[in-house]
Amino acid sequence: MIQALLSSDLAALFGHFLLLSLLAIGGAITVAPDMHRVLVGDMGILDDAQFNSSIAIAQAAPGPNVLFVAVMGYQAAGLAGAAATMLGIMLPSTTLALAAARWGHARREWRAIRAFKAGMAPLVIALMFATSWILASQTPGWKHALLTLAAAILVWRTRIHLLWLIGAGAFVGAMGWI
Repeated sequence: MIQALLSSDLAALFGHFLLLSLLAIGGAITVAPDMHRVLVGDMGILDDAQFNSSIAIAQAAPGPNVLFVAVMGYQAAGLAGAAATMLGIMLPSTTLALAAARWGHARREWRAIRAFKAGMAPLVIALMFATSWILASQTPGWKHALLTLAAAILVWRTRIHLLWLIGAGAFVGAMGWI
């Protein structure tokens, strides 16, 4: 159900997503746990099911994975909410990424630049793990965890293309096995 938020609430939502944008190294999905905290816990404008379905819908749809931010904003406050969340998440990170990419490309041989890139990989992985933990904790049962673990091991240890695993997951879900 779409709520009408006060302009001060929309401004707070916009401001929070501005801050999250600067922390979203590896994509907006990495800060989904904090989005959950604010939208579900603090503001109470979404429930767990709406939050999870927003991510699921946007991930299933073609296009960039950041679309889940617009879906959550729309569910929270209609078009104004979608605009507030998307502009908030996109403006700072896009501006900073463009400036940093130009600066880093000009200095790509510096040792500090190479070390920074190598050091960011574990941080991104940890943030994505936190997101998956939030999403998985809302799903009852153990079969989904087993399927996820199997897919992770296959991606890690084999050369099976990821699209085959996505297709297998879709098949398993369509058959009602999970």
